[in-house]
Parts: sequence; C-alpha cells; structure tokens
Amino acid sequence: MKLEIRNITCGYGSTNILHHISLIIETGQIMCLLGPNGVGKTTLFKSILGSINPVEGSVLLDGKDVSRLTNKYRAQVIAYVPQAHTPAFPFKVFDVVVMGRTAHIGIFASPSKIDLEISKDALADLHISHLKNKIYTEISGGERQLVLIARALAQQPKLLIMDEPTSNLDFGNQVRVLEEVQKLSGKGIGVLMTSHFPDHAFLCSTQVGLMHRNGDIIIGEVDDVVTEENLRLAYGVEVKITSVQREDGQRIKTCVPMLSLS
Repeated sequence: MKLEIRNITCGYGSTNILHHISLIIETGQIMCLLGPNGVGKTTLFKSILGSINPVEGSVLLDGKDVSRLTNKYRAQVIAYVPQAHTPAFPFKVFDVVVMGRTAHIGIFASPSKIDLEISKDALADLHISHLKNKIYTEISGGERQLVLIARALAQQPKLLIMDEPTSNLDFGNQVRVLEEVQKLSGKGIGVLMTSHFPDHAFLCSTQVGLMHRNGDIIIGEVDDVVTEENLRLAYGVEVKITSVQREDGQRIKTCVPMLSLS
C-alpha cells in the first residue's frame, strides 16, 4: 500500500498550521517525523485519518483520495496509536485490544476465535500478556500506551500511524516498541511515527521528515536529514552526532546534546 501526501495545506478554522507538505510512504517503509512541539505533526496525522480536510492538496491511499473512502475501509487498512487515551468505561485490557478487530467484524457479530487469538498474540508481542485481565483505567500511563499499540497490531493494518508511541514508556519498553516497529516493517506494513528523540530515527527509520517552526520540512534518508546543523536549526540547541559499535561490528549513530555541566 502506498500513502501519498500531495502538497497539502491544513489547519484549524482560518489558521493554517502546515503549508504545502508532500511525502510518500510505501509498503515496508518506516518514516519518523521529528520536530519541536507545535509544528503540526499531530495536525498532519488528523489530515491523513480524515479528521480534518486539507485546505489544499490531497491525501491518497493507492491513488484514491482518503476523503472518498468508507470509514470501514480506512479502519481496515490504517491503524492509529494516539499519544493518550482514556475510555469512558473501565474495560479490561483484553477487551480494549479486541476492539482493534472491530473493522473486521460484522455490525452484529461477536469476535471469533481467530479474532481472540490475534488479540492474544498482539499482547504477547509486546510482552504485556500479564495485563490481560486488568482494568485499563487502573494501569499506568506507560502500560496503557503499550495496550494501545497492541490494539493497533490486532487491527492488522497495512499502514500504522503512531503519535509519539514511546511517550510515557520506560527505557526498556521504548526499546521493545522500536523493535516491534522494525518487525512490522519486515512484515510489509508501512509505519509513520513521530518522536522527540532523534536516536529513534537512527534505530528504526528508513526515512525521516524533520519539521521546522517556519513550516519547512526536510525529507530524506536518515543520515542526510538528521545532522548536527539540521537539528540545531530545528530545535535551537547544539548537538553532536557520534556512533557506537555493536558486538557484531555494526555502528549505530546517536545524538548527544551539548549541555553545560558547570
């Protein structure tokens, strides 16, 4: 599946947040959107999901305008992981994950054994099967984030949109989520995710979009986009990019902020 953002301008009311943004994500690709708060990353997601209509331009799935697709079809091919979510009712964790199967179940039908197995597998993939019978509203914020990702996995989408998927997660769970993102790419799922950590782009992205406060966006290969100069211009801080060597000899880049320790 191919997602194409074609020269869109979008915002709220008479205020445009994004101007003339274009990007393409194809099957198996991972694009990480970086940039400071308030540059419009979430607004872009809302345009892709059909929550807001672009003022100009279009959002296409396999060449078809998403505004002309049915809600059911969009839900079958696109899964969304928000930054935070609190349901109105105290559902069990497993029930929240099974809700990811809604688009594949008939209006009056109950989840099948296959739906339940897919949901169990999603919990297992993220190492949170032990939360299965806990009340969703009573677990920690980090655990809720993992449950939302499991719900999206249960949806079995072609495209996964993740708004800061590692927010509220401890270091270990951040790594597990990034590992899962890589696995999804290997299964042919396209992933568009936002992050506040340039290192995440080095770890799992095939492409990066670096958004600036002036509305500009730089899109390209990770090594070309995530540079010391580009990060300084985007975030207004000095950084150094270095690398560390793994046991297998592969080098992984990392971004180090130049803090004054005196």
